[in-house]
Amino acid sequence: MTRTAANIDAEQHGILRTGNPRPVLGAALEAARDYGNGVLALVLETEGSTYASASAMAFFGEESQVGWLSGGCLEPELALRAKQADAAARIEWMEIDTRADEDLLSGSALGCRGRLRIAMIPLRAVPGIESVFEAWLRGGATLERLVHADCAISMAAGGMRKEWQLAGPSPEWAGDVSTWSLPLPRPPEALVLGAGPESPILFRLLRELGWRTTLAEARPRWRMPSGCVDVDLDTTPSRALTGDHHADVALVMHHNFELDREALDALAASSIAFVGLLGPRQRRDDLLKLLTPLQCSSLQARLHSPVGMNLGGSGPEAIALSIVAELQAWRAGDAA
Repeated sequence: MTRTAANIDAEQHGILRTGNPRPVLGAALEAARDYGNGVLALVLETEGSTYASASAMAFFGEESQVGWLSGGCLEPELALRAKQADAAARIEWMEIDTRADEDLLSGSALGCRGRLRIAMIPLRAVPGIESVFEAWLRGGATLERLVHADCAISMAAGGMRKEWQLAGPSPEWAGDVSTWSLPLPRPPEALVLGAGPESPILFRLLRELGWRTTLAEARPRWRMPSGCVDVDLDTTPSRALTGDHHADVALVMHHNFELDREALDALAASSIAFVGLLGPRQRRDDLLKLLTPLQCSSLQARLHSPVGMNLGGSGPEAIALSIVAELQAWRAGDAA
């Protein structure tokens, strides 16, 4: 029997329901590439009330941890088991069950009624895993993760596939489950057309939530510092939309009427599902008057303008927060 994580039921939702996996995989990639040890903790399944959902991950290095599988209460035990798995270079299986009444007041006093089943995968036992992580982090591909009860593991992304047979016994709690299938959808991607005062904060918040970002901005004044975005394009809106991309969202934010008109003109012919336009309603109406009826019809169901939730406040910080809040709700399916 193969069990697939119930929370990874749609590409649109998966990234949010497992937190932000980019720092976890980034830390594991760096460790695998530089010194070859450390442990990737992968949640196989859950039941009841748990902090983490199935397919969530955390990385445990010698003196570091990236990612969380609890609110902090389980991490000391997880870190200890990770050290054991690393030292033995074998998979370790964990079951943490706090569903009984006595668990509320004993042990680590979690206060949660749930069960976690976790595989501890030592990097030294899975050579070459960094190539798969690199393929996922580049964007555009799902990370397929299969964990077998006989301690075999396979991972694939972007045409790169690796398989390993680890040492260790089968978990006592596997039952009739022979395989856990844990697909991790590609990171959500935002194409931002134009920059302004709110852009550094916007990009930082998007990164923290797991988004890949591309900025298309040809004006020297508004170019972002190195490392602020994943892809930095010194180009116009229309040219940015002619290349290959996997953008889920396009944000039009030039603070310039003609550049915004050019962006909407190009976006009308695109299939990007969410188009956010910065600025007041009157400005939006003036821009749409310059488009053809066919272009307006193409954008109608996709255009979010003014982009951002009404959270109160003003200024670059409040604008950036309001935009990210709307994107978060849209990705989670809570907004129309």
